[in-house]
Amino acid sequence: MTDFPSLDFQPVRDRAQSPTLVQQLVDAVVRAVESQALGPGMPLPSVRDFARSHGVSTFTVASAYARLVSQGWLLARPGAGYRVAPRPSAGPATTRSLRPWEPPTPGAEWLLSDVFADHSIPVKSGCGWLPGEWLNEAGLHLGLRHVARVPGGRIAGYGHPYGYVPLREAVAEHAGSLGMPVEAGQVLLTQGVTHGLDVAIRTLLRPGDTVIVEQPCYANLLALLRVAGARVVAVPRTGAGLDIGALEQAAQSHRPRAMIVNTVLQNPTGTSLTMANAYQVLRIAEQHDCWIIEDDISRELAPGVAPVLAAMDGLRRVVYLSGYSKVISPSVRVGYVIGHPDLVRDMARTKMAVGLTSPEIMERVVHQALREGRYRAHVTELHERLALAHAVVSRRLGEQGMQVFAEPRAGLFLWARLAEGHARGGANALAERALRDGIWLAPGSYFDAGQEDIPWIRLNVAYSQDEQLWRFLREAAGNGGC
Repeated sequence: MTDFPSLDFQPVRDRAQSPTLVQQLVDAVVRAVESQALGPGMPLPSVRDFARSHGVSTFTVASAYARLVSQGWLLARPGAGYRVAPRPSAGPATTRSLRPWEPPTPGAEWLLSDVFADHSIPVKSGCGWLPGEWLNEAGLHLGLRHVARVPGGRIAGYGHPYGYVPLREAVAEHAGSLGMPVEAGQVLLTQGVTHGLDVAIRTLLRPGDTVIVEQPCYANLLALLRVAGARVVAVPRTGAGLDIGALEQAAQSHRPRAMIVNTVLQNPTGTSLTMANAYQVLRIAEQHDCWIIEDDISRELAPGVAPVLAAMDGLRRVVYLSGYSKVISPSVRVGYVIGHPDLVRDMARTKMAVGLTSPEIMERVVHQALREGRYRAHVTELHERLALAHAVVSRRLGEQGMQVFAEPRAGLFLWARLAEGHARGGANALAERALRDGIWLAPGSYFDAGQEDIPWIRLNVAYSQDEQLWRFLREAAGNGGC
Protein backbone atom coordinates (compact mmCIF):
# COMPACT_ATOMS: atom_id res chain seq x y z
CA MET A 1 0.00 0.00 0.00
CA THR A 2 1.75 3.17 -1.20
CA ASP A 3 -1.16 5.65 -1.57
CA PHE A 4 -3.32 6.69 1.36
CA PRO A 5 -5.49 9.71 0.47
CA SER A 6 -7.23 9.82 3.86
CA LEU A 7 -4.01 11.01 5.51
CA ASP A 8 -2.80 14.54 4.79
CA PHE A 9 0.91 14.38 5.53
CA GLN A 10 3.21 16.83 3.77
CA PRO A 11 6.57 16.72 5.59
CA VAL A 12 8.10 20.12 6.33
CA ARG A 13 11.87 19.91 6.73
CA ASP A 14 12.54 23.37 8.17
CA ARG A 15 14.27 22.18 11.34
CA ALA A 16 14.43 25.63 12.92
CA GLN A 17 10.71 26.42 12.64
CA SER A 18 8.85 23.10 12.40
CA PRO A 19 8.25 20.15 14.74
CA THR A 20 10.22 16.97 14.11
CA LEU A 21 9.07 14.75 11.26
CA VAL A 22 7.88 12.21 13.84
CA GLN A 23 5.65 14.81 15.49
CA GLN A 24 4.37 16.01 12.12
CA LEU A 25 3.30 12.48 11.21
CA VAL A 26 1.71 11.94 14.64
CA ASP A 27 -0.24 15.19 14.23
CA ALA A 28 -1.38 14.20 10.73
CA VAL A 29 -2.79 10.86 11.93
CA VAL A 30 -4.51 12.49 14.92
CA ARG A 31 -6.14 15.08 12.63
CA ALA A 32 -7.33 12.35 10.29
CA VAL A 33 -8.88 10.34 13.14
CA GLU A 34 -10.51 13.36 14.77
CA SER A 35 -11.99 14.47 11.43
CA GLN A 36 -13.18 10.86 10.82
CA ALA A 37 -11.15 10.67 7.60
CA LEU A 38 -9.68 7.59 9.28
CA GLY A 39 -12.26 5.38 10.94
CA PRO A 40 -11.87 2.66 13.59
CA GLY A 41 -10.29 -0.48 12.19
CA MET A 42 -8.91 1.16 9.03
CA PRO A 43 -5.38 0.00 8.17
CA LEU A 44 -2.38 2.28 7.78
CA PRO A 45 0.40 1.67 5.26
CA SER A 46 3.31 -0.47 6.41
CA VAL A 47 6.30 1.36 7.83
CA ARG A 48 8.34 0.63 4.72
CA ASP A 49 5.59 1.61 2.26
CA PHE A 50 4.81 4.85 4.07
CA ALA A 51 8.49 5.81 4.28
CA ARG A 52 9.01 5.12 0.58
CA SER A 53 5.92 6.99 -0.62
CA HIS A 54 6.57 10.10 1.49
CA GLY A 55 10.35 10.30 1.24
CA VAL A 56 11.06 9.87 4.97
CA SER A 57 13.08 7.30 6.87
CA THR A 58 11.65 4.09 8.27
CA PHE A 59 12.87 5.22 11.71
CA THR A 60 10.61 8.30 11.40
CA VAL A 61 7.53 6.24 10.53
CA ALA A 62 8.24 3.50 13.09
CA SER A 63 8.76 6.09 15.85
CA ALA A 64 5.55 7.92 14.95
CA TYR A 65 3.51 4.71 14.79
CA ALA A 66 4.91 3.58 18.15
CA ARG A 67 3.98 6.92 19.71
CA LEU A 68 0.46 6.70 18.27
CA VAL A 69 0.06 3.16 19.65
CA SER A 70 1.22 4.29 23.09
CA GLN A 71 -1.27 7.18 23.03
CA GLY A 72 -4.16 4.94 21.98
CA TRP A 73 -4.72 6.21 18.45
CA LEU A 74 -3.50 3.02 16.72
CA LEU A 75 -3.41 -0.71 17.40
CA ALA A 76 -0.43 -2.87 16.40
CA ARG A 77 -1.13 -6.52 15.62
CA PRO A 78 1.60 -9.03 14.67
CA GLY A 79 1.23 -9.90 11.01
CA ALA A 80 -1.62 -7.43 10.51
CA GLY A 81 0.24 -4.12 10.70
CA TYR A 82 -1.24 -0.94 12.18
CA ARG A 83 -4.93 -0.07 12.34
CA VAL A 84 -6.92 2.81 13.79
CA ALA A 85 -7.98 2.02 17.35
CA PRO A 86 -11.70 1.86 18.20
CA ARG A 87 -13.21 4.80 20.00
CA PRO A 88 -14.25 4.34 23.64
CA SER A 89 -17.68 2.75 23.99
CA ALA A 90 -18.90 5.43 26.37
CA GLY A 91 -17.97 8.97 27.22
CA PRO A 92 -16.53 11.72 25.06
CA ALA A 93 -13.11 11.31 23.45
CA THR A 94 -10.40 13.56 24.79
CA THR A 95 -8.52 15.89 22.49
CA ARG A 96 -5.21 14.22 23.26
CA SER A 97 -5.94 10.51 23.33
CA LEU A 98 -8.59 7.93 22.64
CA ARG A 99 -7.95 6.35 26.02
CA PRO A 100 -6.65 7.76 29.31
CA TRP A 101 -2.88 7.91 29.46
CA GLU A 102 -1.52 6.75 32.81
CA PRO A 103 1.79 8.41 33.70
CA PRO A 104 4.59 6.43 35.35
CA THR A 105 5.67 7.28 38.86
CA PRO A 106 8.91 9.32 38.70
CA GLY A 107 11.86 8.64 40.94
CA ALA A 108 15.35 7.18 41.00
CA GLU A 109 14.18 3.61 40.28
CA TRP A 110 12.12 4.69 37.25
CA LEU A 111 14.98 6.87 35.97
CA LEU A 112 17.59 4.13 36.19
CA SER A 113 15.57 1.21 34.84
CA ASP A 114 11.96 1.52 33.73
CA VAL A 115 12.49 4.75 31.79
CA PHE A 116 14.46 2.92 29.11
CA ALA A 117 11.57 0.52 28.50
CA ASP A 118 8.83 3.15 28.85
CA HIS A 119 7.85 4.26 25.34
CA SER A 120 4.50 5.67 26.43
CA ILE A 121 5.65 9.23 27.16
CA PRO A 122 4.75 11.40 24.17
CA VAL A 123 7.25 14.25 24.78
CA LYS A 124 10.68 13.03 25.94
CA SER A 125 12.41 16.34 26.72
CA GLY A 126 14.27 14.77 29.63
CA CYS A 127 15.78 11.80 27.82
CA GLY A 128 19.48 11.36 27.01
CA TRP A 129 19.50 10.11 23.42
CA LEU A 130 18.80 11.27 19.89
CA PRO A 131 15.42 10.78 18.16
CA GLY A 132 15.26 7.68 16.02
CA GLU A 133 15.04 9.66 12.81
CA TRP A 134 18.31 11.48 13.68
CA LEU A 135 20.36 8.30 14.02
CA ASN A 136 22.70 6.71 11.47
CA GLU A 137 20.06 4.54 9.80
CA ALA A 138 22.14 3.77 6.70
CA GLY A 139 25.13 2.69 8.80
CA LEU A 140 22.99 0.53 11.06
CA HIS A 141 21.31 -1.24 8.18
CA LEU A 142 24.64 -1.83 6.48
CA GLY A 143 26.12 -3.22 9.68
CA LEU A 144 23.17 -5.50 10.32
CA ARG A 145 23.24 -6.84 6.77
CA HIS A 146 26.97 -7.47 7.11
CA VAL A 147 26.51 -9.44 10.34
CA ALA A 148 23.67 -11.45 8.78
CA ARG A 149 26.14 -12.71 6.16
CA VAL A 150 28.79 -13.81 8.69
CA PRO A 151 28.92 -17.64 8.99
CA GLY A 152 27.42 -18.81 12.27
CA GLY A 153 30.59 -20.60 13.30
CA ARG A 154 32.51 -17.32 13.39
CA ILE A 155 30.16 -15.71 15.91
CA ALA A 156 29.16 -18.78 17.90
CA GLY A 157 31.67 -18.29 20.73
CA TYR A 158 32.01 -15.70 23.47
CA GLY A 159 34.53 -13.60 21.58
CA HIS A 160 37.74 -12.02 22.82
CA PRO A 161 37.74 -10.70 26.41
CA TYR A 162 38.97 -7.33 25.14
CA GLY A 163 36.35 -7.22 22.38
CA TYR A 164 36.19 -7.53 18.59
CA VAL A 165 39.73 -6.94 17.28
CA PRO A 166 38.92 -4.94 14.10
CA LEU A 167 36.81 -2.49 16.09
CA ARG A 168 39.54 -2.14 18.72
CA GLU A 169 41.98 -1.36 15.93
CA ALA A 170 39.59 1.28 14.58
CA VAL A 171 39.27 2.79 18.08
CA ALA A 172 43.06 2.87 18.42
CA GLU A 173 43.33 4.69 15.09
CA HIS A 174 40.73 7.23 16.20
CA ALA A 175 42.55 7.69 19.51
CA GLY A 176 45.69 8.55 17.55
CA SER A 177 43.82 11.38 15.82
CA LEU A 178 43.02 12.75 19.30
CA GLY A 179 46.67 12.72 20.33
CA MET A 180 46.71 9.28 21.99
CA PRO A 181 49.05 6.95 20.06
CA VAL A 182 47.87 3.57 21.38
CA GLU A 183 47.80 -0.07 20.29
CA ALA A 184 44.68 -2.21 20.07
CA GLY A 185 45.85 -3.97 23.25
CA GLN A 186 45.16 -0.73 25.16
CA VAL A 187 41.50 -0.74 24.09
CA LEU A 188 38.82 -2.64 26.03
CA LEU A 189 35.33 -2.78 24.53
CA THR A 190 32.37 -2.51 26.90
CA GLN A 191 28.59 -2.61 26.75
CA GLY A 192 28.32 1.17 26.55
CA VAL A 193 30.11 3.87 28.53
CA THR A 194 28.09 3.24 31.71
CA HIS A 195 29.43 -0.33 31.72
CA GLY A 196 32.91 1.09 31.14
CA LEU A 197 32.48 3.37 34.15
CA ASP A 198 31.39 0.41 36.25
CA VAL A 199 34.44 -1.63 35.17
CA ALA A 200 36.81 1.28 35.86
CA ILE A 201 35.24 1.98 39.26
CA ARG A 202 35.37 -1.69 40.30
CA THR A 203 39.02 -1.92 39.21
CA LEU A 204 40.35 1.32 40.72
CA LEU A 205 38.25 1.78 43.85
CA ARG A 206 37.56 -0.01 47.08
CA PRO A 207 34.61 0.60 49.45
CA GLY A 208 35.22 3.76 51.42
CA ASP A 209 37.47 5.40 48.83
CA THR A 210 36.73 9.05 48.09
CA VAL A 211 35.78 10.09 44.58
CA ILE A 212 35.39 13.64 43.30
CA VAL A 213 32.47 14.18 40.94
CA GLU A 214 31.15 17.24 39.20
CA GLN A 215 28.17 19.15 40.55
CA PRO A 216 25.87 18.54 38.72
CA CYS A 217 26.90 15.26 37.09
CA TYR A 218 25.68 12.22 35.13
CA ALA A 219 22.83 10.65 37.12
CA ASN A 220 23.81 6.99 36.58
CA LEU A 221 27.33 7.70 37.81
CA LEU A 222 26.00 8.56 41.25
CA ALA A 223 24.14 5.25 41.38
CA LEU A 224 27.29 3.33 40.34
CA LEU A 225 29.32 5.00 43.08
CA ARG A 226 26.68 4.25 45.70
CA VAL A 227 26.74 0.56 44.71
CA ALA A 228 30.54 0.59 44.93
CA GLY A 229 30.45 2.02 48.46
CA ALA A 230 32.45 5.09 47.44
CA ARG A 231 32.44 8.35 49.36
CA VAL A 232 31.37 11.11 46.98
CA VAL A 233 32.64 14.70 47.13
CA ALA A 234 31.10 17.13 44.65
CA VAL A 235 32.95 20.03 43.02
CA PRO A 236 30.96 22.68 41.11
CA ARG A 237 31.02 22.68 37.33
CA THR A 238 31.51 26.10 35.76
CA GLY A 239 31.26 27.37 32.21
CA ALA A 240 35.02 26.70 31.81
CA GLY A 241 35.09 23.27 33.45
CA LEU A 242 35.70 22.37 37.09
CA ASP A 243 35.85 25.07 39.77
CA ILE A 244 39.62 24.91 40.30
CA GLY A 245 39.59 26.55 43.75
CA ALA A 246 36.96 24.11 45.01
CA LEU A 247 38.80 21.19 43.39
CA GLU A 248 42.08 22.16 45.05
CA GLN A 249 40.39 22.41 48.44
CA ALA A 250 38.56 19.10 48.00
CA ALA A 251 41.75 17.30 46.99
CA GLN A 252 43.63 18.67 50.01
CA SER A 253 40.84 17.90 52.48
CA HIS A 254 39.62 14.50 51.28
CA ARG A 255 42.61 12.80 49.60
CA PRO A 256 40.52 11.36 46.74
CA ARG A 257 41.41 8.11 45.03
CA ALA A 258 39.87 9.32 41.74
CA MET A 259 37.94 12.09 40.06
CA ILE A 260 35.43 11.53 37.26
CA VAL A 261 35.14 14.22 34.61
CA ASN A 262 33.04 14.86 31.48
CA THR A 263 35.55 16.72 29.32
CA VAL A 264 33.33 17.83 26.43
CA LEU A 265 29.60 18.73 26.35
CA GLN A 266 29.09 17.65 29.92
CA ASN A 267 25.91 15.89 30.99
CA PRO A 268 23.84 17.81 32.08
CA THR A 269 25.28 21.35 31.67
CA GLY A 270 26.57 21.05 28.09
CA THR A 271 29.83 22.79 28.99
CA SER A 272 33.37 21.80 27.94
CA LEU A 273 36.72 22.17 29.66
CA THR A 274 38.90 24.99 28.39
CA MET A 275 42.55 24.16 27.75
CA ALA A 276 43.61 26.19 30.80
CA ASN A 277 41.09 24.38 33.00
CA ALA A 278 42.25 20.98 31.70
CA TYR A 279 45.87 21.78 32.60
CA GLN A 280 44.84 22.76 36.13
CA VAL A 281 42.79 19.58 36.59
CA LEU A 282 45.78 17.47 35.54
CA ARG A 283 48.11 19.44 37.81
CA ILE A 284 45.91 18.80 40.85
CA ALA A 285 45.56 15.11 40.02
CA GLU A 286 49.36 14.81 39.72
CA GLN A 287 49.97 16.71 42.94
CA HIS A 288 47.54 14.55 44.94
CA ASP A 289 48.24 11.20 43.22
CA CYS A 290 44.68 10.90 41.99
CA TRP A 291 43.27 8.89 39.09
CA ILE A 292 41.12 10.65 36.50
CA ILE A 293 38.31 8.74 34.79
CA GLU A 294 37.56 10.78 31.68
CA ASP A 295 34.04 10.23 30.32
CA ASP A 296 34.16 11.62 26.78
CA ILE A 297 30.96 10.13 25.35
CA SER A 298 29.90 13.32 23.53
CA ARG A 299 33.21 14.04 21.75
CA GLU A 300 31.79 13.26 18.30
CA LEU A 301 28.99 15.79 18.82
CA ALA A 302 31.46 18.62 19.47
CA PRO A 303 32.58 20.54 16.39
CA GLY A 304 36.07 22.02 16.56
CA VAL A 305 38.94 21.21 18.91
CA ALA A 306 38.70 20.59 22.66
CA PRO A 307 41.20 19.24 25.20
CA VAL A 308 41.60 15.50 25.79
CA LEU A 309 42.90 14.86 29.30
CA ALA A 310 44.19 11.39 28.42
CA ALA A 311 46.25 12.77 25.54
CA MET A 312 47.65 15.60 27.65
CA ASP A 313 48.56 13.14 30.43
CA GLY A 314 49.93 10.38 28.18
CA LEU A 315 47.56 7.85 29.82
CA ARG A 316 49.64 7.73 32.98
CA ARG A 317 46.86 8.47 35.45
CA VAL A 318 43.92 9.08 33.10
CA VAL A 319 41.50 6.35 31.98
CA TYR A 320 39.63 7.38 28.84
CA LEU A 321 36.06 6.26 28.06
CA SER A 322 33.83 6.87 25.07
CA GLY A 323 31.35 5.05 22.84
CA TYR A 324 28.78 5.19 20.09
CA SER A 325 25.37 5.55 21.73
CA LYS A 326 25.11 9.29 21.10
CA VAL A 327 25.89 9.07 17.38
CA ILE A 328 25.10 5.62 15.93
CA SER A 329 22.37 4.28 18.23
CA PRO A 330 21.93 3.76 22.00
CA SER A 331 20.56 0.27 21.34
CA VAL A 332 23.86 -1.15 20.07
CA ARG A 333 25.43 -0.67 23.55
CA VAL A 334 29.08 -0.49 22.46
CA GLY A 335 31.61 1.62 24.34
CA TYR A 336 35.32 1.43 25.05
CA VAL A 337 38.01 2.14 27.61
CA ILE A 338 41.57 3.22 26.75
CA GLY A 339 44.38 3.17 29.27
CA HIS A 340 47.85 1.99 30.20
CA PRO A 341 48.32 -1.67 29.09
CA ASP A 342 48.66 -2.94 32.68
CA LEU A 343 45.51 -1.15 33.79
CA VAL A 344 43.53 -2.33 30.76
CA ARG A 345 44.59 -5.90 31.54
CA ASP A 346 43.22 -5.48 35.09
CA MET A 347 39.99 -4.00 33.77
CA ALA A 348 39.59 -6.90 31.33
CA ARG A 349 39.74 -9.27 34.33
CA THR A 350 37.06 -7.21 36.06
CA LYS A 351 34.92 -7.22 32.94
CA MET A 352 35.14 -11.01 32.65
CA ALA A 353 34.45 -11.52 36.36
CA VAL A 354 31.22 -9.52 36.40
CA GLY A 355 29.79 -10.09 32.93
CA LEU A 356 32.09 -12.12 30.65
CA THR A 357 32.70 -10.76 27.15
CA SER A 358 30.84 -7.93 25.47
CA PRO A 359 28.55 -8.85 22.53
CA GLU A 360 30.67 -9.29 19.39
CA ILE A 361 27.62 -9.13 17.11
CA MET A 362 26.94 -5.53 18.13
CA GLU A 363 30.64 -4.70 17.93
CA ARG A 364 30.66 -5.98 14.34
CA VAL A 365 27.63 -3.81 13.53
CA VAL A 366 29.37 -0.71 14.90
CA HIS A 367 32.60 -1.52 13.08
CA GLN A 368 30.75 -1.77 9.79
CA ALA A 369 28.85 1.47 10.46
CA LEU A 370 32.16 3.26 11.07
CA ARG A 371 33.59 1.90 7.82
CA GLU A 372 30.52 2.96 5.85
CA GLY A 373 31.26 6.14 3.92
CA ARG A 374 28.28 8.08 5.27
CA TYR A 375 29.49 8.04 8.88
CA ARG A 376 31.46 11.32 8.71
CA ALA A 377 28.69 12.98 6.72
CA HIS A 378 26.20 11.77 9.33
CA VAL A 379 28.24 13.32 12.16
CA THR A 380 28.47 16.62 10.28
CA GLU A 381 24.72 16.58 9.73
CA LEU A 382 24.17 15.99 13.45
CA HIS A 383 26.31 19.04 14.27
CA GLU A 384 24.10 21.17 12.02
CA ARG A 385 20.80 19.80 13.30
CA LEU A 386 21.80 20.14 16.94
CA ALA A 387 23.06 23.71 16.45
CA LEU A 388 19.67 24.68 14.98
CA ALA A 389 17.82 22.91 17.81
CA HIS A 390 19.96 24.70 20.41
CA ALA A 391 19.11 28.08 18.88
CA VAL A 392 15.37 27.35 18.95
CA VAL A 393 15.28 25.90 22.48
CA SER A 394 17.53 28.63 23.95
CA ARG A 395 15.20 31.26 22.51
CA ARG A 396 12.11 29.53 23.88
CA LEU A 397 13.67 29.20 27.32
CA GLY A 398 14.41 32.93 27.33
CA GLU A 399 10.78 33.62 26.45
CA GLN A 400 9.81 31.56 29.50
CA GLY A 401 12.10 33.63 31.74
CA MET A 402 14.36 30.62 32.35
CA GLN A 403 18.12 31.13 32.76
CA VAL A 404 20.39 28.94 30.62
CA PHE A 405 23.61 27.86 32.35
CA ALA A 406 25.58 27.86 29.09
CA GLU A 407 24.87 27.96 25.36
CA PRO A 408 27.20 25.40 23.77
CA ARG A 409 25.31 25.29 20.43
CA ALA A 410 26.33 21.63 20.29
CA GLY A 411 25.53 18.31 21.93
CA LEU A 412 22.22 17.17 23.35
CA PHE A 413 21.72 19.19 26.49
CA LEU A 414 20.80 22.57 27.92
CA TRP A 415 20.80 23.11 31.67
CA ALA A 416 18.14 25.67 32.60
CA ARG A 417 17.19 27.36 35.85
CA LEU A 418 13.45 27.47 36.49
CA ALA A 419 11.66 30.79 36.40
CA GLU A 420 10.14 32.00 39.65
CA GLY A 421 6.68 30.73 38.75
CA HIS A 422 8.04 27.24 38.06
CA ALA A 423 10.39 27.11 41.05
CA ARG A 424 7.88 27.80 43.83
CA GLY A 425 6.75 24.20 43.81
CA GLY A 426 10.24 22.78 43.17
CA ALA A 427 11.67 21.04 40.11
CA ASN A 428 10.57 17.60 41.33
CA ALA A 429 6.94 18.71 41.63
CA LEU A 430 7.12 20.32 38.20
CA ALA A 431 8.47 17.09 36.71
CA GLU A 432 5.69 15.05 38.34
CA ARG A 433 3.06 17.38 36.97
CA ALA A 434 4.69 17.28 33.53
CA LEU A 435 4.48 13.48 33.50
CA ARG A 436 0.74 13.68 34.09
CA ASP A 437 0.59 15.75 30.91
CA GLY A 438 2.72 13.27 28.96
CA ILE A 439 5.96 15.26 29.20
CA TRP A 440 9.21 13.92 30.61
CA LEU A 441 11.37 16.55 32.31
CA ALA A 442 14.66 15.74 34.04
CA PRO A 443 14.77 17.71 37.33
CA GLY A 444 18.01 18.83 38.93
CA SER A 445 17.76 16.30 41.75
CA TYR A 446 18.65 13.53 39.29
CA PHE A 447 22.08 15.13 38.77
CA ASP A 448 22.77 16.45 42.27
CA ALA A 449 25.22 14.49 44.42
CA GLY A 450 23.00 15.01 47.47
CA GLN A 451 19.76 14.44 45.47
CA GLU A 452 18.57 17.89 46.54
CA ASP A 453 15.58 19.42 44.79
CA ILE A 454 17.56 22.16 43.06
CA PRO A 455 15.67 24.58 40.74
CA TRP A 456 17.20 23.34 37.49
CA ILE A 457 16.12 21.01 34.71
CA ARG A 458 18.00 19.30 31.87
CA LEU A 459 16.47 19.56 28.42
CA ASN A 460 17.39 17.45 25.41
CA VAL A 461 17.20 19.99 22.58
CA ALA A 462 16.38 17.34 19.98
CA TYR A 463 13.17 16.45 21.86
CA SER A 464 12.25 19.93 23.15
CA GLN A 465 10.65 21.60 20.14
CA ASP A 466 7.17 20.18 20.70
CA GLU A 467 4.63 22.94 21.33
CA GLN A 468 3.05 20.79 24.05
CA LEU A 469 6.17 21.30 26.21
CA TRP A 470 6.16 25.08 25.93
CA ARG A 471 2.42 25.32 26.50
CA PHE A 472 2.85 23.28 29.68
CA LEU A 473 5.69 25.50 30.93
CA ARG A 474 3.67 28.67 30.27
CA GLU A 475 0.70 27.27 32.16
CA ALA A 476 2.89 25.99 35.00
CA ALA A 477 4.52 29.40 35.44
CA GLY A 478 1.11 31.03 35.59
CA ASN A 479 -0.06 28.56 38.25
CA GLY A 480 3.05 28.87 40.38
CA GLY A 481 4.46 25.51 39.28
CA CYS A 482 1.84 23.49 41.13
